[in-house]
Amino acid sequence: MCGITAYVGTDDAVGGLLTGLANLEYRGYDSAGIAVKNGRGLRVVKREGELERLREALGTERPTGTIGIGHTRWSTHGPPTDENAHPHTDCTGRVAVVHNGIIENYETLREELSATGHEFHSETDTEVVPHLIEAELERHENPESAFRAAVSRLEGSYAIACLVDETEVVYAARQGSPLVLGQAEGRYFLASDVPAFREFTDEVVYLEDGDIVVVRPDGYTVTDCSGVPLARPVETVDWEPEAAGKSGYPHYMLKEIHEQPASLRQTLQGRVESLAGTVTLEEFPPGAFADVEQVQFVAMGTSHHAAMYAASMLSGRGVTANAYMAGEYADSPPPMSADTLVVAVTQSGETADTMNAVRRARDGGARTLAVTNVVGSSVTRECDDSLFIRAGPEIGVAATKTFSSQVATLSLVAERVAEDVTGVASADTRALLDALSDLPGDVQRILDESPAREVAEALYGCDAYFFIGRRAAYPVALEGALKFKEITYEHAEGFAASELKHGPLALVTDETPVFGVLTGEDETKTIGNLKEVQARDAPVIVVAPPSKADKVGFADYVLTIPESHPEVGGILANVQLQLVSYHAADLLGRPIDKPRNLAKSVTVE
Repeated sequence: MCGITAYVGTDDAVGGLLTGLANLEYRGYDSAGIAVKNGRGLRVVKREGELERLREALGTERPTGTIGIGHTRWSTHGPPTDENAHPHTDCTGRVAVVHNGIIENYETLREELSATGHEFHSETDTEVVPHLIEAELERHENPESAFRAAVSRLEGSYAIACLVDETEVVYAARQGSPLVLGQAEGRYFLASDVPAFREFTDEVVYLEDGDIVVVRPDGYTVTDCSGVPLARPVETVDWEPEAAGKSGYPHYMLKEIHEQPASLRQTLQGRVESLAGTVTLEEFPPGAFADVEQVQFVAMGTSHHAAMYAASMLSGRGVTANAYMAGEYADSPPPMSADTLVVAVTQSGETADTMNAVRRARDGGARTLAVTNVVGSSVTRECDDSLFIRAGPEIGVAATKTFSSQVATLSLVAERVAEDVTGVASADTRALLDALSDLPGDVQRILDESPAREVAEALYGCDAYFFIGRRAAYPVALEGALKFKEITYEHAEGFAASELKHGPLALVTDETPVFGVLTGEDETKTIGNLKEVQARDAPVIVVAPPSKADKVGFADYVLTIPESHPEVGGILANVQLQLVSYHAADLLGRPIDKPRNLAKSVTVE
């Protein structure tokens, strides 16, 4: 969940490091720091707080050098302080390290190192790493061997980049946390994610678990832990640097909400044949899932809501399907066999809980499929097959366009699996595919006409916010509540509409607005639930197409969505709820792109 970066070149390292940290700030913003080799030792500058505080410090004590490492932190061990900020150093100042992940055996290592005289100055697990390298330097003839020996003793997940004073090298290792290498003429970059260095190069090497990379000004080598050379292909990133910028929007989140028509076109391009009424997935031709007996989706957060959406669709087509929180699945998996398809849904492809769920599924003999946004991510190597949602880079911590692209992609997967398993296409496949084809334009209509800001203004200052729905609208209600709480910090809860009178109704007052999502499925029952809250004086907000909204004349506010297929209407309703959350957070003055305590990619459990 932290962001690491490194630079090896022949010009000023600090500029490249700061650019990388700015581009990675969505991964962590509790503190930031850099270490640069300046020819007279290692110079470390780090500060608690956002990157601007580091920039201010560098204004008066800017180091010089052509090789360096940097870090932006999301706290796991120890609060945000200058002492806990990375890089961390050894006793002598000879070694500097930045780290993403968790060192699970750090307490044992710390006790061992303390017993031999090492002094620690932070509360982090990371600080054991430079001290361990320092100890190994006394036992090995060169720094590379010492680095390998130290890494071999670490347990847990990590991406590590390291400087050792007397070398013109960055040593790095990956195990369970993302790490990519970028190469440009005369310059090399290491980072947790491609946006860190995309404006400098589009040539990328995706490192894998167990890889150790040694980067010098004249090149790099990738080996395994034993030093055996490994061939990792150089790939070309197919999106422009500007795709990761704000493009004039005040926040990444708003920009990415407005990118949804384009991202959905990319998601659906070449995959929907609405005139023929067929789904075309190049990776999965007809019959690819004929041996599947049940489908288990594993995911967390927003991706879990997309998985719930897909499970509902498959169940409605006669296929046994369930969505599980990946963090629980790994510890308590349901029965599975060779005819079970486990679909891992993860935007980043690096989510630790989901990765562990995939490994558990593989151990159980199940077939695995990754649905992700990131080519070259860890989940694509762990799973038997992969399908990309093609949403483009998403920087805002609160997922928006990736949710809509996940649901659209999973809708196509559901159609293919259902047809393969049952032997027949769904009776309304053509109607569904027509609606998916219209989806980009329908989303654009919402963006052009939504009264979401007016609704947010009218509901400003309420005590809590509830969201309800049934069938496909239920995960949309959960997602609407999640977005609202993530970026407004206000209390928000999502419920199945049927659950409302089984407890949550006790919380309803005239200060608890209730959003009802209507997509054309079981709307009569949901309208009845809305009447129940209206009778308790709760403000009622309906998210529905006109034909359904007309049935809720008692609603205080209506967020209209275009008429569509019921299983596509949920995607449209979600766009309205994203806009309400955004405007509510903006009115409250929240840091929308960097909500407190949260990070974009959760690479630790």
